[in-house]
Amino acid sequence: MKRYLITGASRGIGRAIAEKLAAKDVELLLHGRDTVALAQTQKAVELQCAKVALLIHDLAITAGVSDLIAEVGKERIDLLVNNAGVAVVKPFMEITQIEWKQTVGVNITAPFMLTQHFAPRMPPGSSIVNILSVAAKRGFPNWSAYCMSKFALEGFSQCVREELRDRKIRVINVYPAATDTEIWDQIEGKWPRKKMMGATEVGDAVVFALARPTDTLVENITLSSLAGNL
Repeated sequence: MKRYLITGASRGIGRAIAEKLAAKDVELLLHGRDTVALAQTQKAVELQCAKVALLIHDLAITAGVSDLIAEVGKERIDLLVNNAGVAVVKPFMEITQIEWKQTVGVNITAPFMLTQHFAPRMPPGSSIVNILSVAAKRGFPNWSAYCMSKFALEGFSQCVREELRDRKIRVINVYPAATDTEIWDQIEGKWPRKKMMGATEVGDAVVFALARPTDTLVENITLSSLAGNL
């Protein structure tokens, strides 16, 4: 049985990926903080899976990441999807230290800790998928904390990809443009959500990359809307 760990699986892109990867020979390890939303994801996938485990932890603090690692246990995992993320959208002069630290914790430190812990235990043919953003490639006004974190994860994952090649572990980076998920409910302002792509399109891209032969690496997938990136 294969074991897949997906962070930020309560809703949006994480949930879409979980639904796409559900299979009878798969145990899904689904992380989130919203217990109600995570239970809804479980309900959506459990009939298609061999097993579903829910991991309720706060990835903004290192203790939360360590607790998640301990709960996953010593069995190997075959796929790590670093999807969980937070977005602080405001002028850089207004960003608080708490908001900055939370962004660094969830968007950078957690993927680093999870990758560092699980990669040595992953067999050849396994994959690490990092859900990045077009914000990992260019800056946007009022998105400095978010762009900073995605640029950092971009650099880290490029290096990890080269270090893991000899072990036949694939590192796949996905760069979606603005995607219509619940994260926008918490961001002030009017956003053209009807013009954004859906989370299922990102899930489809992940499935495509993972379905390639294990000696074939789809390194980067950029998903853009004809309506624009944001």
